[in-house]
Amino acid sequence: MEEVLKIIIVTIFLRAGFRIGDILSKKTKEELSQGKRWFQILIILGLIGGAFGAFVLNNTIMFSFLFIVIVASRSLKKDSTS
Repeated sequence: MEEVLKIIIVTIFLRAGFRIGDILSKKTKEELSQGKRWFQILIILGLIGGAFGAFVLNNTIMFSFLFIVIVASRSLKKDSTS
């Protein structure tokens, strides 16, 4: 039961990353266009950190980096379509 609760909480937070990325892209259009390169670097580092967290079996590290990847990539995706 404890494991199911953890999965539900993580799912809620990761899904919130999509909303946060949308809000970030709407509120900071100018900054996103200027810092697009840095967001791309952040996504790559986040994917590397997420893979590292999965490799060492540390879910906290993995999901933290995945949250960062979701927010940054969602912001860039929204920026490119706007």
